Amino acid sequence: MQYRVFNDKIFARIDKGEEIISSLKTICEAENIKLASVSAIGAVNDFTVGVFSPENKTYKSNHFTGDYEIVSLLGSVTTKDGGFYAHLHMSAGNEYGSVFGGHLNEAHVSATCEMVIDIVKGMVEREFSDEVGLNLFKFD
Repeated sequence: MQYRVFNDKIFARIDKGEEIISSLKTICEAENIKLASVSAIGAVNDFTVGVFSPENKTYKSNHFTGDYEIVSLLGSVTTKDGGFYAHLHMSAGNEYGSVFGGHLNEAHVSATCEMVIDIVKGMVEREFSDEVGLNLFKFD
């Protein structure tokens, strides 16, 4: 992985074999980023995404392997208990144009991933909501 910082933006290249969320975490911790929005494109060959069920407050995970292009990867970086917390969603298409996606749990790069991190000065903490079953933005 390599990246460059330009004022309040970071352009990163995540390389073949690297995992996307752990690479994002490495960058954010190295640059002391507590709040940001994230977008990316690229190619993956092994990824897991989930869909949340509000009714029973659980995720159903779906695992995919093969050649996939990232159609969209969007999300945020915030903090939970003061530490790094990423909330990302990814859609990826296969060779037939079928697209699968959801809450990103893990994704391994097959060729490259180009990521832009828009840094926001500040911090938004997350707190678990028993009612919803998710870690939500906490505004005091």
